Amino acid sequence: MFEQQIQTVCETYQAAPVLSEKRGVHTVCCDEMTGIQALERIAADKPVRPEQIARHEFEYTRHGTTTLIGNLDVVTGEMISPTLGPTRTEDDFVNHIQRTVASDPAAEWIFIVDGLNIHWSAGLVEWIAQRCEPHRPLGKKGEVGRAAQPGESTCVPV
Repeated sequence: MFEQQIQTVCETYQAAPVLSEKRGVHTVCCDEMTGIQALERIAADKPVRPEQIARHEFEYTRHGTTTLIGNLDVVTGEMISPTLGPTRTEDDFVNHIQRTVASDPAAEWIFIVDGLNIHWSAGLVEWIAQRCEPHRPLGKKGEVGRAAQPGESTCVPV
């Protein structure tokens, strides 16, 4: 099963340039970085002088932490619709995906994510189902269906 999952991910990456060119599909790899420290130096950098490297103050003030949720467009290498916030909850991720899709609402989107629970949460599934096929029943929690294959659209633009 693991080898099949690897194959599906690799095929999705390989299909991305063709899908982008022919159908305008956005294939993005999405992940989070949590606990990023927000630091501020207490003094300005020292001016650069001839034959001297730049010098930075080593003391800083802490301003807490933040979380980055980012999307890397696998065709262009661009970061699109990053989200900065204090947490990484189910609602944060659903809102992030909604904002990302809203950046090009008529396009098809493929998100490549790891197995973190917020990446397949009930809230995300419900939003995708409502956007893609509002009249189709969702099924039952805990039952696993068939995943979409690379290049296969399971969602029509709304």
